Amino acid sequence: MRRVGVLALQGAFIEHMQMLRSLGVDAVEVRLPGQLHDLEGLIIPGGESTAIGKLAVTYELADPIRRMAKDGAKIWGTCAGMILLARDVGRGQPILGVMNIVVNRNAFGRQADSFETDLMIPALDPVSTPEERGRPFHAVFIRAPSIQSTGDGVEEIARLPDGPVVAARQDNLLATAFHPELGDDTRFHRYFLAKVLAGPPRL
Repeated sequence: MRRVGVLALQGAFIEHMQMLRSLGVDAVEVRLPGQLHDLEGLIIPGGESTAIGKLAVTYELADPIRRMAKDGAKIWGTCAGMILLARDVGRGQPILGVMNIVVNRNAFGRQADSFETDLMIPALDPVSTPEERGRPFHAVFIRAPSIQSTGDGVEEIARLPDGPVVAARQDNLLATAFHPELGDDTRFHRYFLAKVLAGPPRL
């Protein structure tokens, strides 16, 4: 059984745990550095990015996660998790700085400006059933960030119509501005797991 960690310091980690388990994955809550061992991937969930970053520093998780990213571990950041992965967020706050993206925090406004929309994401087709292939992905944006710019090695996965990039991949790293764990469409989690399955052995 595949073993994937979910950073469980703050935010929407329970929904990721539930979706991973529905796919037959051994999902592990990560709160301390020792819980990072023997994982094949890590999800950094949505929540409050400053709080998650400060807690990651306090519990001595930030440096081990940076090393994991450098060593090729598969890491996926959703919403606040995307902010933490970015190399630049335009303000001083604890971040991991491992992904070559510049992120605009709260790009769409306040909590009241949260929204949902359907996105066409061809990258999901290889992990889709025949019935799912080509179907839009219903994306939930909650006080969401966006990717302001991308650097070398970053592949755009999803963009809002006439708008910013909201999902990207860089080698072993995946970032989404929205919350794929909210709802019953498991394609993004399957996409991440396919990356895990294709990756190197456990760290």
